[in-house]
Amino acid sequence: MLRFENIEYLYALLMLPVFMVMYLLFVLWKNKALKRYGDLKVTRQLMPYMSKDRKIIKFILLMASWVLLVIGLANPQIGSRLEKVERKGADLMIALDVSNSMLAQDIRPDRLTRAKQAISRLVDKLSGDRIGIIVFAGRAYTQLPITSDYAAAKMFLSSISTEIVPVQGTAIGDAIELASGSFKDDTHSKVIIIITDGENNEGDALQAATETASEGIRIYTIGMGLADGAPIPMYNQHKQITGYKKDKKGTTVISKLDETMLQQIASAGNGVFVMANNQRDGLDKVLQEIDMLDKTEFETQMFSDYEDRFQYFIGFAIFLLILEFLIFERKSKLAAKIKLFSR
Repeated sequence: MLRFENIEYLYALLMLPVFMVMYLLFVLWKNKALKRYGDLKVTRQLMPYMSKDRKIIKFILLMASWVLLVIGLANPQIGSRLEKVERKGADLMIALDVSNSMLAQDIRPDRLTRAKQAISRLVDKLSGDRIGIIVFAGRAYTQLPITSDYAAAKMFLSSISTEIVPVQGTAIGDAIELASGSFKDDTHSKVIIIITDGENNEGDALQAATETASEGIRIYTIGMGLADGAPIPMYNQHKQITGYKKDKKGTTVISKLDETMLQQIASAGNGVFVMANNQRDGLDKVLQEIDMLDKTEFETQMFSDYEDRFQYFIGFAIFLLILEFLIFERKSKLAAKIKLFSR
């Protein structure tokens, strides 16, 4: 079984096309500059020791070393065997609000980013628990089914943004119903953690919470936002703030936390409500509450004895870099006679 310990580093491979375009533009610019001095074939005859092939080979070596270096940083690992492991924990479904109001910056850097950072820290603290992620705005969608793969949870978490759900709103009731239907069996302690500002709530969230609690599922709510609220920024394609959302009368909309609603949902769900601010995110308190629940044992299959393989990729990348350094763009007189490179 192959996996990457730091899979986010693989995004650096997207730089390859950029490097290729930059190299092509450089070659075109250089040829254009040479043409200013006369015919290109004649100009190259005046520089017999300049090698076009060597430049291409050096570029290929650099790109290959870049790929190997990125893979090495991602640290590929091989699991030698699959074994059944007994673990003890609870099942957690995190329902994260991704409506535009979560972009308000009363909690720095903004509500959504702070919530994602908090969830990431929560995942780091889990041991034995399983976790799933639901995103919701006007509708609710499963982002990650229940899993014990914490690396996958963090990877899916990193891709969450307000654009992931096209319909605006705050459908907390839909998120609760989707989360309650995501649990696999009746033998584990089940918890739903709702992270939202609670504004513009749609549907009957209280009824959904009451029905879910009757099934033995606890609901905890975390309010992301301050009582005074903040305007909702609007961004352009370059992620720069161009203004703030306004209503039909042209008045700037101030997004405020609906603390009362979230308290009622937590109460109906036999859980607790925690209000986040710029000093705390609230998940630590929720995690303490979850740790006090009765946790059951469950059997899961996991690859054990993962072995790092980064050293091979890093080593070969260094070798290619040294090789690229030793290849000069100019041919030596000896190389010109041997004609290893025709141009």
